[in-house]
Amino acid sequence: MKALSLFSGGLDSSLASKIIQKQGIQVEGICFISPFFNAKKAEIAAHELGIPLHIIDISTDLIVLLQSPLYGFGKGANPCIDCHVLMVKKAGSLMEKIGASFLISGEILGERPKSQNRWALDIVEAKSGWKDYLLRPLTAKNLPPTLPEREGWVKRENLLGIKGRTRRVQLEMARSLGIKSFPTPAGGCLLTDPIFSKKIKHLLKGGKLSLNEIELLKLGRHFLLKEGVKLIVGRNKIENTMILKLAIEGDTCLQAVDYPGPIGLLRKRDAGDEILLLAASITARYSDAPHARTKVEYFELPQKEKRYIEVIPVKDEKLETLRIGDR
Repeated sequence: MKALSLFSGGLDSSLASKIIQKQGIQVEGICFISPFFNAKKAEIAAHELGIPLHIIDISTDLIVLLQSPLYGFGKGANPCIDCHVLMVKKAGSLMEKIGASFLISGEILGERPKSQNRWALDIVEAKSGWKDYLLRPLTAKNLPPTLPEREGWVKRENLLGIKGRTRRVQLEMARSLGIKSFPTPAGGCLLTDPIFSKKIKHLLKGGKLSLNEIELLKLGRHFLLKEGVKLIVGRNKIENTMILKLAIEGDTCLQAVDYPGPIGLLRKRDAGDEILLLAASITARYSDAPHARTKVEYFELPQKEKRYIEVIPVKDEKLETLRIGDR
């Protein structure tokens, strides 16, 4: 008997997997990656538990989903219910391929108000198409018996009935089972981060969402110079390099001349000379140039022919009116 665990590497998914392992059932893990979350925690936890881990990239599916999530967003730009449906669908497909008999998840009834209430758990079961095959070992006694329980593949009496947001039971279990390293429950998905969420939602307003745009959101300071025209200014040398790598045809790259400073990337250069002047003055503001007239070089892709412009660095009060979801 084999089970496939939806495995984030957090404490709940590790405990759920361990409970099923203790019933003599082989467990493999499936972890999903995207521009918003990675598999680092899952890889560490899977190694500690001694379970094989399948890593599946759902970037394309998730970007499509973000355009219009059926069940909406959480506090940030996190479409958790729709995302869970997607993950269980993918896990079900892999379950059949590897010869597993059922799925397990570390979800707990009531642990998260929006995505783990009874209605949300039922939605995930129904819309994923794997309702009777999805076992939640940590909260199973709060839910109707699933096929693995009814068929006797697992003993329901050895499953748990945890409910709500307390983690006391899980922490005690971790100690008793020898699980020593596990991350905090928050911070795994960028879409829950308040600052990043604002940037994503701003991008969604424009109807444009691509891997390139999403990767840019992770870098630098973001400014809206006018509707549909954005400037990204690097914070350090590493970000400058990454911003240049993400520049595409039609972008304009700017940097102060003679003084150390950031790269500015102006997306949608065709906005006119007034916007170019504003982008140059913002870029100059973050350089080491004195707050006086400063020379800024710029080039448009794909030509890369350098041109020059002189500007006065923008005032901080003006910056704050242009900033997008940044500290």
